[in-house]
Amino acid sequence: MTDLHRLSIRELSEGLSQTQFSSRELTQHYLDRIAKIDGQIQSYVTVTAEQALAQADAADAVLKAGHATALTGIPLAHKDIFCTQGIKTTAGSKMLDNFISPYDATVVAKAKAAGLVTLGKVNMDEFAMGSTSESSYFGATKNPWALDRVPGGSSGGSAAAVAADLAPFATGTDTGGSIRQPASFCGLTGLKPTYGRVSRYGMIAYASSLDQGGPMARSAEDCAYLMNIMAGHDDKDSTSVEKDVDDYVVNLNATSVKGLRIGIPKQYFNVAGLDADVKARVEESLKKLEDMGAILVEIDLTMTESYVPTYYLIAPAEASSNLSRYDGVRYGYRCENPVDLMDLYKRSRSEGFGAEVQRRILIGTYALSAGYYDAYYVKAQKVRRLIQQDFLKAFEQVDVIAAPSAPTTAYKIGADLTPVEMYLGDIYTLAVNLAGLPAINAPVGLDSQNLPVGLQLIGNYWSESQLLSIVHQYQQDTQFHTQRAAIAEETA
Repeated sequence: MTDLHRLSIRELSEGLSQTQFSSRELTQHYLDRIAKIDGQIQSYVTVTAEQALAQADAADAVLKAGHATALTGIPLAHKDIFCTQGIKTTAGSKMLDNFISPYDATVVAKAKAAGLVTLGKVNMDEFAMGSTSESSYFGATKNPWALDRVPGGSSGGSAAAVAADLAPFATGTDTGGSIRQPASFCGLTGLKPTYGRVSRYGMIAYASSLDQGGPMARSAEDCAYLMNIMAGHDDKDSTSVEKDVDDYVVNLNATSVKGLRIGIPKQYFNVAGLDADVKARVEESLKKLEDMGAILVEIDLTMTESYVPTYYLIAPAEASSNLSRYDGVRYGYRCENPVDLMDLYKRSRSEGFGAEVQRRILIGTYALSAGYYDAYYVKAQKVRRLIQQDFLKAFEQVDVIAAPSAPTTAYKIGADLTPVEMYLGDIYTLAVNLAGLPAINAPVGLDSQNLPVGLQLIGNYWSESQLLSIVHQYQQDTQFHTQRAAIAEETA
Protein backbone atom coordinates (compact mmCIF):
# COMPACT_ATOMS: atom_id res chain seq x y z
CA MET A 1 0.00 0.00 0.00
CA THR A 2 3.03 2.32 0.12
CA ASP A 3 3.28 2.67 -3.66
CA LEU A 4 -0.31 3.47 -4.66
CA HIS A 5 0.94 6.77 -6.09
CA ARG A 6 2.94 4.85 -8.71
CA LEU A 7 -0.18 3.32 -10.28
CA SER A 8 -1.70 4.63 -13.50
CA ILE A 9 -5.33 5.78 -13.63
CA ARG A 10 -6.31 2.48 -15.27
CA GLU A 11 -4.53 0.53 -12.52
CA LEU A 12 -6.19 2.65 -9.83
CA SER A 13 -9.59 2.09 -11.43
CA GLU A 14 -9.03 -1.67 -11.59
CA GLY A 15 -7.69 -1.79 -8.03
CA LEU A 16 -10.75 0.01 -6.69
CA SER A 17 -13.22 -2.11 -8.65
CA GLN A 18 -11.47 -5.32 -7.51
CA THR A 19 -11.41 -4.08 -3.86
CA GLN A 20 -7.61 -4.33 -3.66
CA PHE A 21 -7.86 -1.03 -1.77
CA SER A 22 -10.65 1.42 -0.95
CA SER A 23 -11.08 5.01 -2.10
CA ARG A 24 -10.61 6.10 1.53
CA GLU A 25 -7.26 4.27 1.71
CA LEU A 26 -6.18 5.76 -1.61
CA THR A 27 -7.29 9.27 -0.66
CA GLN A 28 -5.60 9.03 2.74
CA HIS A 29 -2.43 7.85 1.01
CA TYR A 30 -2.35 11.02 -1.09
CA LEU A 31 -3.25 13.25 1.85
CA ASP A 32 -0.35 11.74 3.81
CA ARG A 33 2.01 12.41 0.91
CA ILE A 34 0.80 16.00 0.65
CA ALA A 35 1.33 16.50 4.41
CA LYS A 36 4.86 15.09 4.19
CA ILE A 37 6.16 16.44 0.89
CA ASP A 38 4.21 19.53 -0.19
CA GLY A 39 5.95 21.81 2.31
CA GLN A 40 9.02 21.56 0.08
CA ILE A 41 7.11 22.22 -3.15
CA GLN A 42 4.13 24.43 -2.22
CA SER A 43 1.87 23.08 -4.93
CA TYR A 44 -1.36 23.26 -2.90
CA VAL A 45 -3.10 26.49 -1.86
CA THR A 46 -5.95 24.63 -0.12
CA VAL A 47 -6.04 20.97 0.95
CA THR A 48 -9.61 19.76 1.50
CA ALA A 49 -8.81 16.70 3.61
CA GLU A 50 -12.13 16.40 5.47
CA GLN A 51 -14.21 16.86 2.33
CA ALA A 52 -11.96 14.49 0.35
CA LEU A 53 -12.40 11.68 2.88
CA ALA A 54 -16.19 12.22 2.90
CA GLN A 55 -16.20 12.01 -0.93
CA ALA A 56 -14.03 8.89 -0.73
CA ASP A 57 -16.48 7.22 1.66
CA ALA A 58 -19.34 8.08 -0.70
CA ALA A 59 -17.31 6.65 -3.61
CA ASP A 60 -16.71 3.43 -1.68
CA ALA A 61 -20.45 3.05 -1.17
CA VAL A 62 -21.04 3.52 -4.92
CA LEU A 63 -18.27 1.01 -5.72
CA LYS A 64 -19.80 -1.50 -3.31
CA ALA A 65 -23.22 -1.06 -4.90
CA GLY A 66 -21.76 -1.71 -8.35
CA HIS A 67 -22.72 1.67 -9.84
CA ALA A 68 -19.23 3.08 -10.29
CA THR A 69 -17.79 4.91 -13.31
CA ALA A 70 -14.21 4.26 -14.43
CA LEU A 71 -13.07 7.18 -12.25
CA THR A 72 -15.17 6.67 -9.11
CA GLY A 73 -13.01 7.04 -6.02
CA ILE A 74 -9.85 8.33 -7.73
CA PRO A 75 -8.35 11.55 -6.26
CA LEU A 76 -7.80 14.70 -8.31
CA ALA A 77 -6.37 18.21 -7.83
CA HIS A 78 -8.04 21.28 -9.34
CA LYS A 79 -6.17 24.36 -10.51
CA ASP A 80 -7.29 27.19 -8.22
CA ILE A 81 -8.94 28.96 -11.15
CA PHE A 82 -11.98 26.63 -11.18
CA CYS A 83 -14.77 27.74 -8.86
CA THR A 84 -15.54 25.15 -6.17
CA GLN A 85 -18.64 25.49 -4.04
CA GLY A 86 -17.85 26.14 -0.40
CA ILE A 87 -14.07 26.09 -0.97
CA LYS A 88 -11.80 29.10 -1.41
CA THR A 89 -11.07 29.90 -5.07
CA THR A 90 -8.24 32.44 -5.30
CA ALA A 91 -6.81 32.41 -8.87
CA GLY A 92 -3.49 32.87 -7.05
CA SER A 93 -4.39 36.46 -6.13
CA LYS A 94 -4.75 38.56 -3.00
CA MET A 95 -7.81 39.97 -4.77
CA LEU A 96 -9.66 36.66 -4.23
CA ASP A 97 -7.97 35.47 -1.05
CA ASN A 98 -11.32 35.65 0.78
CA PHE A 99 -13.56 34.38 -2.04
CA ILE A 100 -15.65 31.29 -1.32
CA SER A 101 -17.46 30.32 -4.51
CA PRO A 102 -21.24 29.77 -4.18
CA TYR A 103 -21.23 27.32 -7.13
CA ASP A 104 -19.11 24.74 -8.95
CA ALA A 105 -17.45 25.30 -12.31
CA THR A 106 -18.79 22.86 -14.93
CA VAL A 107 -15.45 21.00 -14.94
CA VAL A 108 -15.66 20.58 -11.15
CA ALA A 109 -19.32 19.51 -11.32
CA LYS A 110 -18.48 16.91 -13.98
CA ALA A 111 -15.61 15.58 -11.88
CA LYS A 112 -17.94 15.20 -8.89
CA ALA A 113 -20.60 13.51 -11.02
CA ALA A 114 -17.98 10.98 -12.20
CA GLY A 115 -17.14 10.15 -8.56
CA LEU A 116 -13.70 11.78 -8.47
CA VAL A 117 -12.37 12.87 -5.07
CA THR A 118 -11.10 16.46 -4.77
CA LEU A 119 -7.83 16.60 -2.80
CA GLY A 120 -7.68 20.39 -2.96
CA LYS A 121 -6.84 23.44 -5.04
CA VAL A 122 -3.36 23.94 -6.47
CA ASN A 123 -1.23 27.03 -6.96
CA MET A 124 -0.87 29.10 -10.14
CA ASP A 125 0.40 32.38 -11.51
CA GLU A 126 -1.93 35.18 -10.44
CA PHE A 127 -5.03 35.16 -12.68
CA ALA A 128 -3.10 32.73 -14.94
CA MET A 129 -0.74 35.52 -16.03
CA GLY A 130 2.78 34.14 -16.09
CA SER A 131 5.07 31.31 -17.11
CA THR A 132 6.72 30.44 -13.80
CA SER A 133 4.07 30.30 -11.01
CA GLU A 134 6.13 32.90 -9.17
CA SER A 135 3.50 35.64 -9.46
CA SER A 136 1.13 33.83 -7.07
CA TYR A 137 0.14 35.76 -3.95
CA PHE A 138 0.74 32.50 -2.04
CA GLY A 139 4.40 32.21 -3.02
CA ALA A 140 6.32 30.38 -5.70
CA THR A 141 5.71 26.70 -6.37
CA LYS A 142 8.92 24.70 -6.84
CA ASN A 143 9.73 22.16 -9.55
CA PRO A 144 9.90 18.62 -8.08
CA TRP A 145 12.83 17.82 -10.42
CA ALA A 146 14.94 20.62 -8.92
CA LEU A 147 13.66 22.70 -6.02
CA ASP A 148 15.61 25.75 -7.18
CA ARG A 149 13.67 25.73 -10.47
CA VAL A 150 10.19 26.90 -11.46
CA PRO A 151 7.54 24.35 -12.47
CA GLY A 152 6.38 26.58 -15.32
CA GLY A 153 3.10 28.42 -15.43
CA SER A 154 0.45 29.34 -15.11
CA SER A 155 -0.66 25.77 -14.22
CA GLY A 156 2.54 25.23 -12.22
CA GLY A 157 0.80 23.91 -9.12
CA SER A 158 -1.05 21.31 -11.19
CA ALA A 159 2.20 20.20 -12.85
CA ALA A 160 4.20 20.11 -9.60
CA ALA A 161 1.49 18.19 -7.71
CA VAL A 162 1.34 15.46 -10.36
CA ALA A 163 5.13 15.35 -10.88
CA ALA A 164 5.67 14.90 -7.12
CA ASP A 165 2.92 12.24 -6.99
CA LEU A 166 0.74 14.42 -4.77
CA ALA A 167 -2.23 13.79 -7.12
CA PRO A 168 -2.72 11.16 -9.85
CA PHE A 169 -3.83 13.86 -12.30
CA ALA A 170 -4.97 17.49 -12.25
CA THR A 171 -7.02 20.03 -14.15
CA GLY A 172 -5.20 22.93 -15.77
CA THR A 173 -5.98 25.85 -18.06
CA ASP A 174 -4.12 27.07 -21.11
CA THR A 175 -4.36 30.65 -22.42
CA GLY A 176 -0.97 30.83 -24.14
CA GLY A 177 0.76 27.60 -23.13
CA SER A 178 -0.20 27.27 -19.47
CA ILE A 179 -0.80 23.49 -19.66
CA ARG A 180 1.87 22.55 -22.20
CA GLN A 181 4.82 24.57 -20.83
CA PRO A 182 4.54 23.40 -17.17
CA ALA A 183 3.95 19.85 -18.43
CA SER A 184 7.20 20.22 -20.37
CA PHE A 185 9.10 21.64 -17.39
CA CYS A 186 7.84 18.88 -15.05
CA GLY A 187 8.05 15.85 -17.37
CA LEU A 188 4.30 15.32 -17.79
CA THR A 189 1.72 14.87 -20.53
CA GLY A 190 -0.63 17.84 -20.88
CA LEU A 191 -3.39 18.47 -23.42
CA LYS A 192 -4.72 21.86 -24.51
CA PRO A 193 -8.03 21.04 -26.27
CA THR A 194 -9.63 22.85 -29.21
CA TYR A 195 -11.24 26.13 -28.11
CA GLY A 196 -14.84 25.34 -27.16
CA ARG A 197 -14.22 21.65 -26.38
CA VAL A 198 -14.17 22.10 -22.56
CA SER A 199 -16.60 24.40 -20.75
CA ARG A 200 -15.23 27.67 -19.39
CA TYR A 201 -18.22 28.17 -17.06
CA GLY A 202 -16.86 28.82 -13.57
CA MET A 203 -13.29 29.10 -14.81
CA ILE A 204 -12.08 32.53 -13.73
CA ALA A 205 -11.45 34.47 -16.93
CA TYR A 206 -8.10 35.86 -18.05
CA ALA A 207 -8.57 36.19 -21.83
CA SER A 208 -11.93 34.77 -22.83
CA SER A 209 -11.18 34.06 -26.51
CA LEU A 210 -8.00 32.17 -25.60
CA ASP A 211 -8.67 30.35 -22.28
CA GLN A 212 -9.27 26.59 -22.40
CA GLY A 213 -9.26 23.92 -19.69
CA GLY A 214 -7.53 20.57 -20.09
CA PRO A 215 -5.98 17.57 -18.30
CA MET A 216 -2.45 17.13 -16.90
CA ALA A 217 -1.12 13.69 -15.99
CA ARG A 218 1.85 11.37 -16.41
CA SER A 219 0.68 9.71 -19.61
CA ALA A 220 -1.61 10.22 -22.59
CA GLU A 221 -3.76 7.37 -21.28
CA ASP A 222 -4.22 9.11 -17.93
CA CYS A 223 -5.08 12.37 -19.72
CA ALA A 224 -7.63 10.51 -21.87
CA TYR A 225 -9.51 9.35 -18.75
CA LEU A 226 -9.81 12.92 -17.49
CA MET A 227 -10.71 14.31 -20.95
CA ASN A 228 -13.60 11.85 -21.09
CA ILE A 229 -15.30 13.77 -18.30
CA MET A 230 -14.01 17.31 -19.01
CA ALA A 231 -15.07 17.51 -22.68
CA GLY A 232 -18.54 18.29 -23.94
CA HIS A 233 -21.07 20.99 -24.72
CA ASP A 234 -22.32 23.21 -21.91
CA ASP A 235 -25.33 25.52 -22.25
CA LYS A 236 -23.85 27.74 -19.52
CA ASP A 237 -20.86 28.62 -21.74
CA SER A 238 -21.74 30.54 -24.92
CA THR A 239 -18.37 29.59 -26.48
CA SER A 240 -18.86 25.86 -25.85
CA VAL A 241 -19.29 23.95 -29.12
CA GLU A 242 -22.11 21.45 -29.59
CA LYS A 243 -20.15 18.58 -31.06
CA ASP A 244 -20.05 14.87 -30.24
CA VAL A 245 -17.37 13.87 -27.74
CA ASP A 246 -15.06 10.96 -28.51
CA ASP A 247 -14.30 8.20 -26.03
CA TYR A 248 -10.69 9.23 -25.71
CA VAL A 249 -9.68 6.07 -23.82
CA VAL A 250 -11.22 3.71 -26.40
CA ASN A 251 -9.54 5.70 -29.19
CA LEU A 252 -6.02 5.52 -27.76
CA ASN A 253 -4.92 3.10 -30.47
CA ALA A 254 -7.18 4.44 -33.21
CA THR A 255 -4.59 6.57 -35.01
CA SER A 256 -1.82 4.74 -36.84
CA VAL A 257 1.60 6.36 -36.55
CA LYS A 258 2.55 4.47 -39.71
CA GLY A 259 2.10 6.89 -42.60
CA LEU A 260 1.32 9.82 -40.27
CA ARG A 261 2.61 13.06 -41.81
CA ILE A 262 4.31 15.22 -39.19
CA GLY A 263 5.03 18.81 -40.19
CA ILE A 264 8.36 20.26 -39.09
CA PRO A 265 8.25 24.09 -39.31
CA LYS A 266 11.75 25.20 -40.31
CA GLN A 267 11.22 28.53 -38.51
CA TYR A 268 10.65 26.75 -35.16
CA PHE A 269 14.02 25.02 -35.13
CA ASN A 270 16.00 28.18 -35.95
CA VAL A 271 14.71 30.32 -33.07
CA ALA A 272 17.61 32.22 -31.45
CA GLY A 273 16.83 31.14 -27.87
CA LEU A 274 16.32 27.41 -28.58
CA ASP A 275 18.49 25.44 -26.15
CA ALA A 276 20.78 22.83 -27.78
CA ASP A 277 19.68 20.03 -25.40
CA VAL A 278 16.00 20.80 -26.00
CA LYS A 279 16.52 20.77 -29.75
CA ALA A 280 18.44 17.47 -29.54
CA ARG A 281 15.78 15.68 -27.41
CA VAL A 282 12.94 16.91 -29.64
CA GLU A 283 14.78 15.80 -32.79
CA GLU A 284 15.46 12.39 -31.19
CA SER A 285 11.75 12.00 -30.43
CA LEU A 286 10.87 12.86 -34.04
CA LYS A 287 13.41 10.29 -35.25
CA LYS A 288 11.71 7.74 -32.98
CA LEU A 289 8.30 8.59 -34.48
CA GLU A 290 9.88 8.26 -37.93
CA ASP A 291 11.19 4.81 -36.94
CA MET A 292 7.61 3.95 -35.93
CA GLY A 293 6.45 4.76 -39.46
CA ALA A 294 5.72 8.50 -39.41
CA ILE A 295 6.75 10.69 -42.34
CA LEU A 296 8.51 13.97 -41.47
CA VAL A 297 7.63 16.84 -43.80
CA GLU A 298 9.33 20.24 -43.67
CA ILE A 299 6.75 23.03 -43.71
CA ASP A 300 6.72 26.82 -43.76
CA LEU A 301 4.91 28.79 -41.03
CA THR A 302 5.49 32.33 -42.24
CA MET A 303 3.77 34.18 -39.35
CA THR A 304 6.08 32.95 -36.56
CA GLU A 305 7.50 36.40 -35.73
CA SER A 306 3.96 37.74 -35.23
CA TYR A 307 2.96 35.31 -32.45
CA VAL A 308 4.32 37.17 -29.42
CA PRO A 309 3.29 40.77 -30.33
CA THR A 310 -0.18 39.63 -31.46
CA TYR A 311 -0.82 37.61 -28.31
CA TYR A 312 0.47 40.33 -26.00
CA LEU A 313 -2.00 42.81 -27.46
CA ILE A 314 -5.08 40.58 -27.53
CA ALA A 315 -4.64 38.78 -24.19
CA PRO A 316 -4.00 41.91 -22.08
CA ALA A 317 -6.88 43.71 -23.82
CA GLU A 318 -9.25 40.92 -22.81
CA ALA A 319 -7.69 40.80 -19.33
CA SER A 320 -8.28 44.53 -18.90
CA SER A 321 -11.96 43.99 -19.70
CA ASN A 322 -12.37 40.82 -17.62
CA LEU A 323 -10.59 42.12 -14.53
CA SER A 324 -12.52 45.41 -14.42
CA ARG A 325 -15.12 43.57 -12.30
CA TYR A 326 -12.70 43.45 -9.33
CA ASP A 327 -13.46 46.88 -7.93
CA GLY A 328 -13.75 46.29 -4.19
CA VAL A 329 -17.55 46.63 -4.28
CA ARG A 330 -19.23 43.29 -4.92
CA TYR A 331 -16.73 40.62 -3.85
CA GLY A 332 -13.02 40.04 -3.42
CA TYR A 333 -10.44 42.25 -1.72
CA ARG A 334 -11.52 45.67 -0.44
CA CYS A 335 -9.07 48.26 0.85
CA GLU A 336 -9.47 49.52 4.42
CA ASN A 337 -11.15 52.82 5.24
CA PRO A 338 -11.57 54.31 1.73
CA VAL A 339 -12.21 58.05 1.81
CA ASP A 340 -14.49 57.99 -1.24
CA LEU A 341 -15.53 55.78 -4.15
CA MET A 342 -12.50 56.64 -6.30
CA ASP A 343 -10.15 55.82 -3.40
CA LEU A 344 -11.98 52.49 -2.94
CA TYR A 345 -11.45 51.59 -6.60
CA LYS A 346 -7.84 52.71 -6.81
CA ARG A 347 -6.55 51.17 -3.59
CA SER A 348 -8.56 47.94 -3.83
CA ARG A 349 -7.08 47.31 -7.28
CA SER A 350 -3.53 48.50 -6.62
CA GLU A 351 -3.34 46.54 -3.34
CA GLY A 352 -5.26 43.49 -4.59
CA PHE A 353 -3.44 42.89 -7.90
CA GLY A 354 0.22 41.92 -8.21
CA ALA A 355 2.80 43.57 -10.49
CA GLU A 356 2.39 41.27 -13.53
CA VAL A 357 -1.40 41.51 -13.49
CA GLN A 358 -1.22 45.31 -13.20
CA ARG A 359 1.25 45.41 -16.10
CA ARG A 360 -1.07 43.42 -18.38
CA ILE A 361 -4.15 45.43 -17.36
CA LEU A 362 -2.32 48.66 -18.23
CA ILE A 363 -1.10 47.31 -21.59
CA GLY A 364 -4.60 46.07 -22.39
CA THR A 365 -6.34 49.28 -21.35
CA TYR A 366 -3.92 51.28 -23.50
CA ALA A 367 -4.54 49.01 -26.52
CA LEU A 368 -8.31 49.43 -26.10
CA SER A 369 -8.23 53.20 -25.56
CA ALA A 370 -10.00 55.40 -28.10
CA GLY A 371 -6.89 56.68 -29.86
CA TYR A 372 -5.18 53.30 -30.18
CA TYR A 373 -7.96 50.72 -30.60
CA ASP A 374 -7.68 50.58 -34.40
CA ALA A 375 -3.90 50.87 -34.48
CA TYR A 376 -3.29 48.04 -32.00
CA TYR A 377 -6.24 45.84 -31.02
CA VAL A 378 -8.01 45.71 -34.40
CA LYS A 379 -4.73 45.17 -36.24
CA ALA A 380 -3.80 42.36 -33.84
CA GLN A 381 -7.12 40.64 -34.55
CA LYS A 382 -6.42 40.82 -38.30
CA VAL A 383 -2.96 39.29 -37.79
CA ARG A 384 -4.58 36.61 -35.62
CA ARG A 385 -6.68 35.54 -38.61
CA LEU A 386 -3.52 35.35 -40.76
CA ILE A 387 -1.88 33.11 -38.14
CA GLN A 388 -4.92 30.82 -38.21
CA GLN A 389 -4.83 30.68 -42.02
CA ASP A 390 -1.10 29.87 -41.90
CA PHE A 391 -1.86 26.77 -39.82
CA LEU A 392 -4.84 25.70 -41.95
CA LYS A 393 -2.66 25.91 -45.05
CA ALA A 394 -0.05 23.71 -43.34
CA PHE A 395 -2.72 21.13 -42.41
CA GLU A 396 -3.46 20.67 -46.12
CA GLN A 397 -0.01 18.97 -46.31
CA VAL A 398 0.36 17.31 -42.90
CA ASP A 399 -1.67 15.60 -40.16
CA VAL A 400 0.04 17.17 -37.14
CA ILE A 401 2.76 19.78 -36.56
CA ALA A 402 5.73 19.17 -34.24
CA ALA A 403 7.64 21.72 -32.17
CA PRO A 404 9.37 22.05 -28.83
CA SER A 405 6.91 23.03 -26.10
CA ALA A 406 9.39 25.57 -24.75
CA PRO A 407 12.76 26.82 -26.01
CA THR A 408 14.48 25.93 -22.70
CA THR A 409 14.05 23.67 -19.70
CA ALA A 410 12.87 25.07 -16.35
CA TYR A 411 14.23 28.46 -15.31
CA LYS A 412 15.80 29.06 -11.90
CA ILE A 413 13.44 30.55 -9.31
CA GLY A 414 14.14 34.27 -9.12
CA ALA A 415 15.87 34.31 -12.52
CA ASP A 416 16.10 37.96 -13.48
CA LEU A 417 14.02 37.70 -16.65
CA THR A 418 12.61 40.87 -18.13
CA PRO A 419 8.92 40.70 -19.05
CA VAL A 420 9.92 40.50 -22.74
CA GLU A 421 12.33 37.59 -22.07
CA MET A 422 9.57 35.77 -20.19
CA TYR A 423 7.05 36.42 -22.98
CA LEU A 424 9.50 35.13 -25.64
CA GLY A 425 9.63 31.84 -23.70
CA ASP A 426 6.07 31.26 -24.97
CA ILE A 427 7.05 31.48 -28.66
CA TYR A 428 6.05 27.86 -29.41
CA THR A 429 2.74 27.80 -27.54
CA LEU A 430 0.97 31.14 -28.15
CA ALA A 431 -0.14 30.58 -31.75
CA VAL A 432 -2.14 27.48 -30.81
CA ASN A 433 -4.37 29.61 -28.58
CA LEU A 434 -4.62 32.44 -31.10
CA ALA A 435 -5.81 29.91 -33.71
CA GLY A 436 -7.96 27.90 -31.25
CA LEU A 437 -6.18 24.63 -32.13
CA PRO A 438 -5.54 21.59 -29.89
CA ALA A 439 -1.98 20.67 -28.85
CA ILE A 440 -0.30 18.23 -26.49
CA ASN A 441 3.03 18.07 -24.63
CA ALA A 442 4.81 14.74 -24.29
CA PRO A 443 7.96 14.22 -22.18
CA VAL A 444 10.89 13.16 -24.39
CA GLY A 445 13.86 12.92 -22.03
CA LEU A 446 16.15 15.06 -19.88
CA ASP A 447 18.75 17.72 -20.60
CA SER A 448 22.33 17.72 -19.28
CA GLN A 449 21.09 19.14 -15.94
CA ASN A 450 18.57 16.31 -15.51
CA LEU A 451 15.60 18.56 -16.27
CA PRO A 452 12.66 17.37 -18.43
CA VAL A 453 12.24 18.32 -22.09
CA GLY A 454 8.87 18.33 -23.89
CA LEU A 455 7.74 17.71 -27.46
CA GLN A 456 4.63 19.57 -28.61
CA LEU A 457 2.30 18.13 -31.23
CA ILE A 458 -0.28 20.52 -32.71
CA GLY A 459 -3.40 19.11 -34.33
CA ASN A 460 -6.16 20.41 -36.57
CA TYR A 461 -9.51 21.33 -34.98
CA TRP A 462 -11.20 18.61 -32.89
CA SER A 463 -8.23 16.20 -33.22
CA GLU A 464 -7.73 15.58 -29.48
CA SER A 465 -8.23 11.82 -29.97
CA GLN A 466 -5.55 11.78 -32.65
CA LEU A 467 -3.04 13.68 -30.48
CA LEU A 468 -3.64 11.45 -27.46
CA SER A 469 -3.39 8.35 -29.64
CA ILE A 470 -0.06 9.40 -31.20
CA VAL A 471 1.48 10.19 -27.83
CA HIS A 472 0.05 7.00 -26.28
CA GLN A 473 1.70 4.87 -28.95
CA TYR A 474 4.96 6.79 -28.56
CA GLN A 475 4.74 6.11 -24.81
CA GLN A 476 4.24 2.38 -25.41
CA ASP A 477 7.65 2.36 -27.12
CA THR A 478 9.49 4.71 -24.72
CA GLN A 479 9.85 5.20 -20.97
CA PHE A 480 10.30 8.97 -20.67
CA HIS A 481 6.82 9.48 -19.17
CA THR A 482 7.66 6.98 -16.39
CA GLN A 483 10.76 8.88 -15.23
CA ARG A 484 10.24 10.40 -11.82
CA ALA A 485 11.86 13.19 -9.85
CA ALA A 486 13.71 12.00 -6.74
CA ILE A 487 11.16 13.69 -4.45
CA ALA A 488 8.37 11.62 -6.03
CA GLU A 489 10.14 8.45 -4.86
CA GLU A 490 9.72 9.43 -1.19
CA THR A 491 7.17 7.37 0.73
CA ALA A 492 4.68 8.96 3.07
